[in-house]
Amino acid sequence: MPVAATADSHATLSPTRRLDPAAAAIELKDVSFAYDTRLILRGITMTVPRGKIVAIMGASGSGKTTILRLIGGQLRPKKGKVLVGGQSVADLEPDALYALRRKFGMLFQFGALFTDMTVFENIAFPMREHTDLPESMIRDLVLMKLNAVGLRGAAQLMPSELSGGMGRRVALARAIALDPMLVMYDEPFAGLDPISLAIVGQLIRRLNDALGITSIVVTHDVYESLKMVDYLYFVSEGKIVASGTPAEVRASSDPFVRQFVDGQPDGPVRFHYPAPPYHRALLANVE
Repeated sequence: MPVAATADSHATLSPTRRLDPAAAAIELKDVSFAYDTRLILRGITMTVPRGKIVAIMGASGSGKTTILRLIGGQLRPKKGKVLVGGQSVADLEPDALYALRRKFGMLFQFGALFTDMTVFENIAFPMREHTDLPESMIRDLVLMKLNAVGLRGAAQLMPSELSGGMGRRVALARAIALDPMLVMYDEPFAGLDPISLAIVGQLIRRLNDALGITSIVVTHDVYESLKMVDYLYFVSEGKIVASGTPAEVRASSDPFVRQFVDGQPDGPVRFHYPAPPYHRALLANVE
């Protein structure tokens, strides 16, 4: 089911359709956010349906990771609502927020594994922290998660002994350790070789479908995203400027989408930082 087109003056590539609220895992409604006086997000509205993978794409500094932090309750919006499972995240009491986060998984950029723990201990950590399961069951669950990412044989290795791709797969196994309802991925493909990148992309898709997870992927990797996600949002200067399915994105003639997908150096995202005309700067030196 396509994501609804929303009330913003952005280029929506798919026909406008209003989602049944019961089908939405996450909704951002007219969300704005600023660090002190620096405005980061400006009236963001988006919907993430249950069981789907949605990508958030845009240039560095456009506010993509800030959206993840708002969903997780690390930040509070200055305006608007962030709803997860129908609950307003910013209005939750600390205990309720902690309980909600228990249903989240997170894959951080470059994995962020605990360097002084084995692969096994990294994945067992959230189980021991959030459950009262016996060690025998934790062992079975850890090996099950590692088997799902093809690394059961690496259980006793240290993070320093892993390749970049293996480390990212271990981080993915840790992200799904507690069978979350939502997994957020912050640049899951950064720094990976083409083979590892394809493996991680396939695992995200396969595990999302097998476990019935809802996934949000913040990434710059257009090619891999178009192969695995259900819907994409493009963010620029704190606003959603385009959105659509992978097929609609590939066929789009929207200038921002084309610049991003084709990797063009200049376009709506300017190559030159704003400055006075060059000839004026030269004349100023002469004078």
